[in-house]
Amino acid sequence: MHHKEFDSYDVVLASGSPRRQELLSAMDIPHRVEVRKINEVYPDHLKGHEITNYLAQKKAEAFDELKPNQIIITSDTIVWFKNQPVEKPRNREHALQMLESLSGHMHQVYTSVCFKTPEETRLVYDCTKVWINPTSKSELEYYVDHYHPMDKAGSYGIQDFFGYIAVDRIEGCYYNVMGLPTRLVYQNLVSLVQGQTKD
Repeated sequence: MHHKEFDSYDVVLASGSPRRQELLSAMDIPHRVEVRKINEVYPDHLKGHEITNYLAQKKAEAFDELKPNQIIITSDTIVWFKNQPVEKPRNREHALQMLESLSGHMHQVYTSVCFKTPEETRLVYDCTKVWINPTSKSELEYYVDHYHPMDKAGSYGIQDFFGYIAVDRIEGCYYNVMGLPTRLVYQNLVSLVQGQTKD
């Protein structure tokens, strides 16, 4: 399955995340980026993947009139810890608090991806467990001040300094923690494209 199979498709990644854009590009999937703003609120009773499913689908709903051969990809990632969602940090102090609480514990990262074509909407999600080593306050301050993880759920990126020094191990897909469960995305895009070419 070469990326040329996607040439007749308008694949739209509806995400401003540079990491998601990098991952899709690394998979040799030609795409363009178009972000439509939504209000990212969800019902309080939702837990774990229910939150990311809800938000990924809500982001997809912002694209209401699709052209033939268009595939919209939306995604949402949260850190889930002690039965609570850990969002993006509001400020430096909040980021430090988050990292201190995650330090020495295991948390889960959920990413949901919604694929929308004129014919169907498909929703998938993945969960990765991440174990964080106990990390000193000075290391956390260094990280927050030098890497500014304000746009990241849980205040860290597994692919940067914090991931190198603080992540003990993970169980599940590494790229899912970065914001896109790549093998699921690839499998679903391939099946969408093949399904449409069979008709």
